[in-house]
Amino acid sequence: MSDATLHSTTQDPNDFAVQIADQIESFLVAVTEVAKGDEPDSAIPFLLLEVSQLLLAGGRLGAHEDIVPEERYEPDPGPEPDVDELREHLATMLEPVDVYSEVFDPYEPRKAPVPARISDDLADVITDLRHGMVHYRAGRTTEALWWWQFSYFSNWGSTASAALRALQSVVAHVRLNQPLEELDGLDTDQSLGDDTLAEEAGRVMAREIAGPLGMRSVK
Repeated sequence: MSDATLHSTTQDPNDFAVQIADQIESFLVAVTEVAKGDEPDSAIPFLLLEVSQLLLAGGRLGAHEDIVPEERYEPDPGPEPDVDELREHLATMLEPVDVYSEVFDPYEPRKAPVPARISDDLADVITDLRHGMVHYRAGRTTEALWWWQFSYFSNWGSTASAALRALQSVVAHVRLNQPLEELDGLDTDQSLGDDTLAEEAGRVMAREIAGPLGMRSVK
């Protein structure tokens, strides 16, 4: 597999590395634009679409044979870009539905759900993807693919999947005109079981968030 530079006109668009990099770059650009808050009315549906498309790239990486880096040690990609501002902007925009409950490992028996934040999830995913993109843009294609594949299994795959489930649930509640349970007072520094989650949950009708999130419920 030859080295690559993003959007190079000499590359075969059917090349696996080019397709994966293009999907990841599209996600990075799209979420960064959403976080600016210029179109808050379409934020939730747009994020649902972008995370879904990203997980297609993740699925391809997961199904691919193990990618072995050319060098024994990872080249230093330099300092990691700060994602705190992006995280804060997303948290502000998603505030009514940012916190959700998630079971970290569905194959671990009797595991209690834990609080999570969509904004944290997206920021963490972007951190992983940007790390690999630095290698890709520097022409270290195999290193980039190895990192994206490894971090898909170890972090961003499950994180993006959890965020997708939360985003899909929000859209479904609104479109189907179903009551949405708000985790009132719940935050990500807590670890709560089912009973506590039930006690914390308050009832919020879908119409109360449909307007701010730019979605119409089914009449």
